[in-house]
Amino acid sequence: MPVDHIAPVEPQTQPVAGDVTPQQDRPTFATYVRTAFAPRMLLLLVLFLAAATVCARLGVWQIDRAQERGQIAAKHEAEEATQTTPVELGEVFAPQSSFPGALVGKRVRVTGEFEPVGQMFVEGRVHDGELGYLVLTPMRVTDDGSNGQSWAGLSGPPTLPVVRGWVPSVDDAYSPPQGPVELTGYLQASEAVALGTVAPGVTDSISSGALANQWDGPIYSGYLVQSVSDPVGDAAVSALPRPTIEGGTGLNLQNLFYAIQWWVFGGFALALWVRLVGDEARGGSVDGFEGFEAFQPNS
Repeated sequence: MPVDHIAPVEPQTQPVAGDVTPQQDRPTFATYVRTAFAPRMLLLLVLFLAAATVCARLGVWQIDRAQERGQIAAKHEAEEATQTTPVELGEVFAPQSSFPGALVGKRVRVTGEFEPVGQMFVEGRVHDGELGYLVLTPMRVTDDGSNGQSWAGLSGPPTLPVVRGWVPSVDDAYSPPQGPVELTGYLQASEAVALGTVAPGVTDSISSGALANQWDGPIYSGYLVQSVSDPVGDAAVSALPRPTIEGGTGLNLQNLFYAIQWWVFGGFALALWVRLVGDEARGGSVDGFEGFEAFQPNS
């Protein structure tokens, strides 16, 4: 009688302790440790620790910035409550110089003449819940309290960008006072350029760099938010409040959130290394530490 064909039986091999096979769901403790101490993983650990250290330091720096900006804002509010007379512009700020952040909201006085030909409107600005425009007018400075010393090395008297106030719509009727004008106002830093000029006489940002290409002479790297004008300007232009450092007094929340982000990034770097160790351990054994199984706890 014919004999049915019987397939040969493959010999079964027993897994060696410490080895990881595709059938195993989890590698042993010994394999994890051997993988973590492999030279390649140790090198990655050093790199990830360096990245985590940098992120931690950047987080601390942001906390310092948060406290600093909050202290500056509180200082300006205190000065506003006690200061009876503004300081001369030339005592704290010179043309063609970088704008210190501590000057945001500083109350100053300056004398000059408006140049209405260069007047522009800054779109997309909200005042009392209504969307409208800022009236931005160049002023040729004639007296900043320095007797002209602040621009002695420049090509001539500087131009100070002045935000005279807010209006609901663009209108040529918002003319500045003629002749010498004494202004009191608050300093603010120049803005970053967005699109720039979006229509004739209309811009979307107050950027000294962009304005320097349109206005003559040296220019200040910040601008003045007008509060008092002598002689008085157009009553239809609404006065604006004192500028404040973003975040207000106390611990600046924006910088605090940045600090938390940096610390989270540092944690991600370490978590990534742990994940790589786990993936490597599940993928196979690592050379070295062959005798570590002897120290594995009994299950």
